[in-house]
Amino acid sequence: MAESIVNTQSLTKRFGAFTALDDCTLSIEEGEVFGLLGPNGAGKSTLIRLLLGFLNPTSGTATIGGLDCWQHRVEVHRLVSYLPGDARLYRMMRARNLLQLFCRFRENSSFEKAVEIADRLELDLSRWIGLMSTGMRQKLALAITLSNSTPVLILDEPTANLDPTVRGRVMAMVKEAKLAGRTIIFSSHVLPEIEDACDRVAILRRGQLVHLQSMGDLMKQHRILADLRGELPEISAALGKQLLIKRDGDSVQIETPGELSEVLKWLAEAPLAEVYVQPIGLRAIYDQFHHETTIVSQTEVSA
Repeated sequence: MAESIVNTQSLTKRFGAFTALDDCTLSIEEGEVFGLLGPNGAGKSTLIRLLLGFLNPTSGTATIGGLDCWQHRVEVHRLVSYLPGDARLYRMMRARNLLQLFCRFRENSSFEKAVEIADRLELDLSRWIGLMSTGMRQKLALAITLSNSTPVLILDEPTANLDPTVRGRVMAMVKEAKLAGRTIIFSSHVLPEIEDACDRVAILRRGQLVHLQSMGDLMKQHRILADLRGELPEISAALGKQLLIKRDGDSVQIETPGELSEVLKWLAEAPLAEVYVQPIGLRAIYDQFHHETTIVSQTEVSA
């Protein structure tokens, strides 16, 4: 089992009477892609800023690589490459010159790699930054961030303002970073990205960590929808405890948390028609905690 590289213990941040993050305890393993999910104001940005040592926790601790994120924040910054959700770049420079500048700042940066990433993202480095579109500046920020060889990457909305083709290339780079053994903290509002890239996801709500979900376990969960032309056959007690069965007239919905084979054997004896089997998906889990919010789908972002 991989060791944890990022840890928080009862991490709390208050601004006066407002609690932005409340008693957050989690561990992120080396080489893991860990998703942060929640609406604006849920506590994601506060958690990231605490991990980066930008904020002093009200109580609790956060460590990266065994170093306290507040007390040893300079040393922590040597371990982390961070893409903020609102990256601000010098506008009175050409993109290539800015890449060179940032790569000189950090000993673990490679200008050659930064140029390679920019090429993959189809970014013209001869452009003045002030004349770039928002999407172009996002590509430049990605080239700066991903060119570092730090063991930890923190990416806050990395695909914002990008078209679907470039978004796919960014996700491929995230997977390449994972294969290289790097740990990635990935904050996004786009559910398909979280499902595709992450090993686990944390769902935050009003400053609290309300759910931790393994993507591997989630992919095993399915929903079966069918028309029922009679009664369901008798079910064993063991199988019955695993299933959530809802019947509305001639329609039946069955949710299963794991292996489908036993469920399908049982349903083979049922008088069913128009049977559909679909994965539960992350949206169903998210909606359990955020009924009142709308999470962005890939299609909505692309429109």
